[in-house]
Amino acid sequence: MKKSLLDYILRNRLPLTVFVIISSFTLTYFVSRPERDGVGYTPVQPINYSHKLHAGDMKIDCKYCHTNVDKSRFAGVPAVATCMNCHTVARKDRPEIIKLTQYYRDGIPLPWKRIHKVPDYAYFNHSVHVNKGIDCTACHGEITQMEKVGQMNSFTMGSCLNCHRNAHDKFPELKDQIKKGPEYCSACHR
Repeated sequence: MKKSLLDYILRNRLPLTVFVIISSFTLTYFVSRPERDGVGYTPVQPINYSHKLHAGDMKIDCKYCHTNVDKSRFAGVPAVATCMNCHTVARKDRPEIIKLTQYYRDGIPLPWKRIHKVPDYAYFNHSVHVNKGIDCTACHGEITQMEKVGQMNSFTMGSCLNCHRNAHDKFPELKDQIKKGPEYCSACHR
């Protein structure tokens, strides 16, 4: 009598167990994997906003738009009303400003696609780093030169630990103001 592959797998638990484990890991990877793959992730945004123009050429301070960066764990994205502080009068006839104005009139927040994100299981606080004098470019790259923002640096545990361990080498101008960052697990995994 000829046995089928299914009969064999059902009678011999090891192949079934291996199959279930591999399938579970594969499914978990593809379902839980973030939308972006890290360094180089540069999504198309709902409004073509140039950090090069605003933060670079016009020298608008990052904190004007990212108001929580020195007070909170999160930097935050600006409300459309913040943009409209200038664009109720500046360049109102431009296509991107017309789109922006429509979001404002409709009372709809801009659906920005998040670019920079540490994993959910890791704790990061912007205000701690910014208030120590660490410049935004240390993690986010030369934002003032970017027409379109993308992730320039890795946000892995290894890259964070490298910075914490070598803070004085990475930020020699802050040598007297900062210590090495914490390396114990509960500093980031709460």
